[in-house]
Amino acid sequence: MPAEQAGTFYGIGVGPGDPELLTLKAVRLIAAADWVVYLANDQGQSQARTIAREALALSKAGQQELPLVMPMSTDRRLANAAYDQAAEQIQQALEQGLQVAFLCEGDPLFFGSFSYLLERLQDDFSCLAVPGISSVNAAASALVEPLTLLKESFAVISGRHNDEQIRNALQQHDSVVIMKAGQARPRILALLAETGRNDDARYLEYIGRDNQRIETDVRQLADEAGPYFSLFVVTRALADNRRGTR
Repeated sequence: MPAEQAGTFYGIGVGPGDPELLTLKAVRLIAAADWVVYLANDQGQSQARTIAREALALSKAGQQELPLVMPMSTDRRLANAAYDQAAEQIQQALEQGLQVAFLCEGDPLFFGSFSYLLERLQDDFSCLAVPGISSVNAAASALVEPLTLLKESFAVISGRHNDEQIRNALQQHDSVVIMKAGQARPRILALLAETGRNDDARYLEYIGRDNQRIETDVRQLADEAGPYFSLFVVTRALADNRRGTR
């Protein structure tokens, strides 16, 4: 099919959890899409769909939904097989000239699952991304504190990094956000203590959702794994404000 007759694949960021944080553009494109695709667990539950529920309520007649069931496994071969299958289904829709919206928690190009479908489809179809509010920015908003100021350095890393990488980030940067902290929480707590940054750190879970949790003293956290949707925000500004030096 000529490119001008094919459909467009949209990666749409729906933000971290609060439905009111969707952009007007995201709402418009979700409502107008022929297909809406999103990740789901084996019970069919989808965080992204839940966040976008109000936009989906505005959808045009005949809109179809495609839950992409993602295996909860560290074996990337299983995830890649799921993305391969989804890409084939999306390709068929695009070849029919349909508009396909993929709902992505946070921002679609920042730790976003949209990226894995994008690499499979972008050579043959028009692909566009609609930015969403990331959990990094949502965390700063929930804390009502700046992530970084003036000449302070800033890094975003993952709890999936090894101890040396996390330790280096904590030692080398004024502000550090550690995403995907769930399974790594005991390691991160130990590294915060080792690097002397306990007083700089805040911990957040499920930002913008009904079960949001903020812990301002990380020493109070249980030394055990936390939920997938959790992160640490570590800032020099926080420590300085506590000491009254700003």
